[in-house]
Amino acid sequence: MIKEITNVQINVNDEGYLTDFSQWTKEIGEEIAGEHGITLTDKHWEVIDYIQQQVASNKPLSIRGIKKSGVIDIKSFYALFPGGPLKVSTKIAGVPKPKSCI
Repeated sequence: MIKEITNVQINVNDEGYLTDFSQWTKEIGEEIAGEHGITLTDKHWEVIDYIQQQVASNKPLSIRGIKKSGVIDIKSFYALFPGGPLKVSTKIAGVPKPKSCI
C-alpha cells in the first residue's frame, strides 16, 4: 500500500507501518506523529532513536524493555505517546510493529 507524506510516496502495511525503513526520514516521522496529535520534542526523539537502535540490533521491543532502558520511565512514555505508546512510537520511528503489540 502506498501513502504520500510530505510529497513523498512511502510503502506502508494495512496498519500504517512503513514496510521499508530506508524510506524513513525525520520529516516523515514528524508527519506520522502529527497524525497522532503529537508534536515531537527532544525527549520524543531520544525514545525514537532508542527504538531504532534496538530494531537495528535485532533486539525485541516491549514496554518492559523500554522501562528497563533508562531512556524514559513508563509514566512519561505513556504521556509522550498516548493511545498505545509502543504502537505509536514504533510507527513514528518507521520500524515494524513489535510482536508484543496486539
